[in-house]
Amino acid sequence: MDPAAIETLFTRPDGSFLCARWGRPVAPAVFGLADDSLDIFRAAIRAGFAHARHPVVDTDPETGANLMLFFVRDWSELAGVPDLDRLTGLPGLPDRLAGQGADQYRLFRFDEAGGIRACLTFVRMGGALADAHPAALAERITMQSALTFSTEVTPSAALAALIRAAYDPVLPVAATQTAHALRLSARMAA
Repeated sequence: MDPAAIETLFTRPDGSFLCARWGRPVAPAVFGLADDSLDIFRAAIRAGFAHARHPVVDTDPETGANLMLFFVRDWSELAGVPDLDRLTGLPGLPDRLAGQGADQYRLFRFDEAGGIRACLTFVRMGGALADAHPAALAERITMQSALTFSTEVTPSAALAALIRAAYDPVLPVAATQTAHALRLSARMAA
């Protein structure tokens, strides 16, 4: 993966660049899945962050859970999530997602250093993802929550290497300059 391809992954529609990783241990909570699928997601999250050399814990001391995954058949089911507007800061989110025909939505919160403090992911399983294999979906969602990708990503060995490189402790937890893509590419090649 060359620097230009890496830069594209973190360049937002407004042209700004943001590559941020988690600044604290990940404390996942998964809602709306059957127990057999839940185990698959927990294992994928642990394996994905272990590959990045980043800790996964049971509880975040400030928020309890900081990686929250919500699975619904239809966006209207989100109306049953207590204080969803406060949780997301986005009033009317279910209606907006339904109006856009979205299958998933990801929202990041950041700490004072710019690192990821929380990630909320909403997945509508009644649409295009209805037939997705749980393990493949778990891997994809884990990778998408590891860094602030500006586009949808598809799991691959190159993407796994990029995530591992981004978690190198010598790199900043967040970068807004495109030169960061050069540093990531160099670490992937090493």
